[in-house]
Amino acid sequence: MEVENLRIVLEKAKYFHGHICPYLALGIKASTIAMNRLGIKRAGLRESIGERVLAIVECNNCFTDGVQVATGCTMGNNSLIYLDLGKNAVTLIKRGSWKGVRVYVDADKVREKYFSSKGLELFEKVVIKGGGDENDIKTLAKIWEETGYKLLEIPESEFKIEEIRMSPIERAPIFESVRCHSCGELAMKTRITYINGKPYCLKCSRKEFYALIGRGIVKMKM
Repeated sequence: MEVENLRIVLEKAKYFHGHICPYLALGIKASTIAMNRLGIKRAGLRESIGERVLAIVECNNCFTDGVQVATGCTMGNNSLIYLDLGKNAVTLIKRGSWKGVRVYVDADKVREKYFSSKGLELFEKVVIKGGGDENDIKTLAKIWEETGYKLLEIPESEFKIEEIRMSPIERAPIFESVRCHSCGELAMKTRITYINGKPYCLKCSRKEFYALIGRGIVKMKM
């Protein structure tokens, strides 16, 4: 995909993600490399309904939003799989052949070569420490946007690229819903527990369940 087309994808990703930042752009770039190597385009009607192409991500940061916009593989269409590994990497897989391409980006190397000291300083101040004023936020957004566009042009040699083959992954099954005896809401039957013979959702039964939050997958109870 030409850089100019990548810029259009990044603009679309801005509305999905809320802003342009380096790892949003890197998610798009990495996805494009994998798509080109596999000879596929962004998932359309057939691909998304049939889950013909799967995107497997290893992080839950800005990078993953870039992957979703670039590939069309999302959590909602069951074509996005999340591995809680904490790495900036995406693997695209063709269902059927189970051949794929994994693309990984080394955060330290990219940061050292392409990030400005001012941008890193403001990121520390505004994002990590939650400080700064309105001017700091606007300045960071401007720097991050400029960096994002620049990262669309970096060579493939900046990425670790591997051809892989995976074991088959099941298509998303369709489960019936069961009405909770307490709140009256429908829940997927695999998320229902029975108490004295009556169905309860995990929330009403106060059972633990898994949640994906900033630090990764954790157990929660409400």
